[in-house]
Amino acid sequence: MGANTLAYVVLLAMAFSVASASDPSPLQDFCVAVNDTNDSVFVNGKFCKDPKLATPNDFFFSGLRVPGNTSNKLGSMVTPANVAQIPGLNTLGVSLARVDYAPYGLNPPHTHPRATEILTVLEGTLYVGFVTSNPDNRLISKVLYKGDVFVFPQGLIHFQLNVGKTNAVAIASLSSQNPGVITIANAVFGSKPAISADVLTKAFQVDRNEVNYLQSQFWTDNHTY
Repeated sequence: MGANTLAYVVLLAMAFSVASASDPSPLQDFCVAVNDTNDSVFVNGKFCKDPKLATPNDFFFSGLRVPGNTSNKLGSMVTPANVAQIPGLNTLGVSLARVDYAPYGLNPPHTHPRATEILTVLEGTLYVGFVTSNPDNRLISKVLYKGDVFVFPQGLIHFQLNVGKTNAVAIASLSSQNPGVITIANAVFGSKPAISADVLTKAFQVDRNEVNYLQSQFWTDNHTY
């Protein structure tokens, strides 16, 4: 009985460890990112600065006060505030981004592989939405006004379109210090090296000339880094 009980406990613990697998929570008040690995300690995320050497600037970023330059083909610009801009975000699991939209500007279909996003409209009117996973591929969309909030679940393709005649601004809150972004058109038609035309013609049910045309385009990246 004792051996059977022990085996059961071990199996239960193993099952629980798999079921609850996720990024570990920080085990200290903060862990400021640092590129110099001398005299530093590595935990989840980037290498950490000695906490005694942390400064206010490690937790500060002024970039979101500046409107993004929307004079591109998409008419939008995303200004991130993640661990790359704010070293003090390391291991804390959150980040922000400012999104500026020219009239009828688009933040094109994209995903964040490591984060759920909550979008808050500060100015303007946005048509937003996301598409659920296979097999339904259901579009869930809504028109948002100043002060409205909308959630994009982690990993799902989503977009925002300014449907107003004036500029729009939104703030995105993300559940990762480094959420990542994959812009669908850029990834599929602008990859380096290019995806084989045989793959894309069959996947999109179009002829080779259309694929060649799409792959020859300059795919705009509307993110600052």
